[in-house]
Amino acid sequence: MQEYGFDDIDRLPFSIRILLENLLRHANTDLVTEEDVANLASWQPVMQDSKSISFMPGRVVLQDFTGVPAIVDLAALRSAVARHGGDPEIMNPFIPAHLIIDHSIQVDRFGDKDAFSYNVQREMERNRERYTMLHWGQMAFANFRVIPPGTGIVHQVNLEYLASVVQTAERKGEMVAYPDTVIGTDSHTTMINGLGVLGWGVGGIEAEAVLLGQPYSMQIPEVVGVKLCGKLKKGITATDMVLTITEFLRNKGVVGRFVEFFDPGTEALSLPDRATIANMAPEYGATMGFFPVDKETLRYLHVSGRNAKLVSLVEKYKKEQGLFLSQDSLEPTYSVVYEIELDQIEPSLAGPRKPQERIPLSGMSNAFKAQLTEKLEQDAAEMNGSCCWGDEGGGLAN
Repeated sequence: MQEYGFDDIDRLPFSIRILLENLLRHANTDLVTEEDVANLASWQPVMQDSKSISFMPGRVVLQDFTGVPAIVDLAALRSAVARHGGDPEIMNPFIPAHLIIDHSIQVDRFGDKDAFSYNVQREMERNRERYTMLHWGQMAFANFRVIPPGTGIVHQVNLEYLASVVQTAERKGEMVAYPDTVIGTDSHTTMINGLGVLGWGVGGIEAEAVLLGQPYSMQIPEVVGVKLCGKLKKGITATDMVLTITEFLRNKGVVGRFVEFFDPGTEALSLPDRATIANMAPEYGATMGFFPVDKETLRYLHVSGRNAKLVSLVEKYKKEQGLFLSQDSLEPTYSVVYEIELDQIEPSLAGPRKPQERIPLSGMSNAFKAQLTEKLEQDAAEMNGSCCWGDEGGGLAN
């Protein structure tokens, strides 16, 4: 960064550093300008005039409702190239894309040992044309892979299998390493932020544009820092924790912002706990809820079966690039910092309408009675209103 005149990047939020690396890697191309780099490198806690930058993620994750139409569009483009005398083989996703079949699965059988295999078989039979097309697409397109039904939901597959945390690719005859980044066609793509992977959900059109080589345009965000202090009391679940955090952040107002959990005290949280918090970013309104890579990330990569060479690469790369959170890390500068005392969290239930309307278990009885009373009063008002009006003039009937 010295050649751009910026030295003090160790105080930038971890998520901004990853975005900055992304811009630097694509600088002086049709994707990113030097002005983009300078605007992001000069990030300030309070953005008086937020600039736009062009972000080119490392990969795209598609679910079947939006992913299948995207592949159909790519196939149509390939056909158009062929009709005009071009080579259809050049029409491929610009970056790696994974299509996970999970949203449209139906359950025909349950409660017995053969239910799983039966449902997968029926899914294949019921949608034979779809899977014939997807099989063709996987064989025809480079950078495209289909994860079949029965494997799991898109977010878990992404977390447990697809994400590498550090990606590698050949550039001009040399292998280069860079942070794993992703956009997905599901709002809860943010679950992957628990693993230290930068990413969030976008619409199908945006994802398809990225697949065709167009960067994702975004405003430089403010970044909210969150310290999770203390430890959860015995018996407190990840659900209790995430409902409390969601209620807290929703009340603070984090829409359009990055939320970053940065204090080394977060090392007490398991990776599944972090993924649960990150997954709820759409509910508390943030673009994402990000956990930097630390020793818990490395532990999870190991126990989830990642290659030992990859785990070693992640540790070395993240430490070398100043992207590894440890007790020795400098505290980044944030737009605002909040503290949440984990040992104060109590058993909770999601509200009757929205998850951010948290109800403490101790207050469940009163909340239920209040909701019941409100419902009875509403029903009574609707009943009275439906039978008391005359046909003419809007007056009361005799």
